Amino acid sequence: MDNSNAADNKLAPTKQLTDEQSRLVEQIKQFAIDHLNDDTHAVFTIYGDAGTGKSVILSKLFYDIQQMAHEKSSPLYQTSNYFLVNHPEILKVYKKMAGSQDNVLKKNFNRPTSFINQNDKNHQDVDITIIDEAHLLLSRGDHYNNFYYDNQLSEIIKRSQITILVFDHRQVLRTKSFWNLDRLHHIIDPYTNGEYHLTHQFRMTASDSLVKWINTFTDGKLTPLPADAKKDYDFRIFDNAEEMRKAIFARNKEVGLSRIVSTSGYPSTLDGGKHYVTEPDFKMPWDQYNYTQTPWAEIPETVNEVGSIFTCQGFDLNYVGVILGPPIYLDGDDVHVEMSKFTDVESLKKRKDMDDPVEFEKIKEQLVLNSANVLLKRGVKGLYIFVHNQELRKRLLDDYKKL
Repeated sequence: MDNSNAADNKLAPTKQLTDEQSRLVEQIKQFAIDHLNDDTHAVFTIYGDAGTGKSVILSKLFYDIQQMAHEKSSPLYQTSNYFLVNHPEILKVYKKMAGSQDNVLKKNFNRPTSFINQNDKNHQDVDITIIDEAHLLLSRGDHYNNFYYDNQLSEIIKRSQITILVFDHRQVLRTKSFWNLDRLHHIIDPYTNGEYHLTHQFRMTASDSLVKWINTFTDGKLTPLPADAKKDYDFRIFDNAEEMRKAIFARNKEVGLSRIVSTSGYPSTLDGGKHYVTEPDFKMPWDQYNYTQTPWAEIPETVNEVGSIFTCQGFDLNYVGVILGPPIYLDGDDVHVEMSKFTDVESLKKRKDMDDPVEFEKIKEQLVLNSANVLLKRGVKGLYIFVHNQELRKRLLDDYKKL
């Protein structure tokens, strides 16, 4: 595959940053220096939607901090610093990158649970932690995964002098890692705080109005497609999933890194067997567990699988074909989720602290639509959509034909 498609190449600290990104890196380094010896913990939060360059900034920031930790003249000399991410596929990318950079070692990158448990074992706090995809942190205990506290962010902050994190409320996908801005602020507000809001979309070459349309759609409202939906971007609505598959295969042959992905709503269990996404004329297996150190989308054979949020969140694709599965339907102009058709029940398990059943149903519906938002924003050069629900598909097709 062309190395320009590789995720570690796109996140490399040598990647050229914009002026805004470079200023932010310098601002956060100064924040760390200013509060390194404070009596209280300090937290810096970067807010931004998918594709606004959060991970690129963190990669460069951590590289710079690690160089400063080895410079005798630096205020950060001999600091102990860690980079944490809860997504195993994204962690692979950072660890792959680590081997090629001075002073940035594989052992500097970890899963939050491992970091917390190792820290407890060694009784040793650290100076700076950087957290990518903080919206994936657990917000309740998970004994199955050896996390015995109530909230990962809270525990990471307690063990770090400085915590730097990125947060996107639209990428919260599971009840065990349920976050909203109120819950975030409840944890970080007692500490010294800094923040920055990224707004410019880097991943997709799509117009701002198409990105806004996606956000509005996954907030539960169908609005007319923007007139510039196809401007400098290959945006298509399909009436047939197999036709969409053929188009994605053609794009993959041309430029690589083009994949079919889908929301939940088709049979799937973690039993090691193959489970299929099926539609008229169309049948493809779900993504298999990836035991390799290569991210799922970069394995050539995965063009023959249907990706999910578990393999695609945080990654660029050149072209993405998104199947919006059976749970997502239209009522008037409102986009809803029929939870009885949702098949990934593990991600929406009940929580004791969510005891209002009406509120809990709303939360679950939003998490499903959030997963659609994540998938719809994977494609750099193009987005193709097929919808299972006939009414919603017809509305989108009728609207698309007017463009």
